[in-house]
Amino acid sequence: MSNVQEDRKEVFQKLHQVILKNLPKGFEAAISYGGLGYVVPHSIYPDGYHCKPVEPLPFAGIASQKQSINFYHMGMYSDPVLLKWFVSEFPKHSNQKLDMGKSCVRFKKMDDIPYKLIGELMKKMTVKEWIQKYESAYKPKPKEVKTKKGK
Repeated sequence: MSNVQEDRKEVFQKLHQVILKNLPKGFEAAISYGGLGYVVPHSIYPDGYHCKPVEPLPFAGIASQKQSINFYHMGMYSDPVLLKWFVSEFPKHSNQKLDMGKSCVRFKKMDDIPYKLIGELMKKMTVKEWIQKYESAYKPKPKEVKTKKGK
């Protein structure tokens, strides 16, 4: 948390605690790509992340950016049903307009972060479900070895 602005540390810490409290069994907090991440450790998924196998498989994360605190959730990126649920629930939990990229939700107003909604979201995907989604969508398929006919 040393890179988090002083006026955001309390909010950042609260967000981290909400995520930890609701993180399904098997995921763990770790430094991931220079930020605070929530990952599937190598002890559960030895292959790691296909882009960089020495890194554990990322699932979620939080970061303090210049204009916002960002919350990342790869489950929403990979599961349209989960994304639809989150988008429909967001206005019930926050007065701010949803500011979202593919897997990133940006919170520019620190006093309007929907902690309860994020807690609910974190519970919605198990490690096993995330690994299945990841492998079906992101993990490179093995290349077929082409052979000449008759040999």
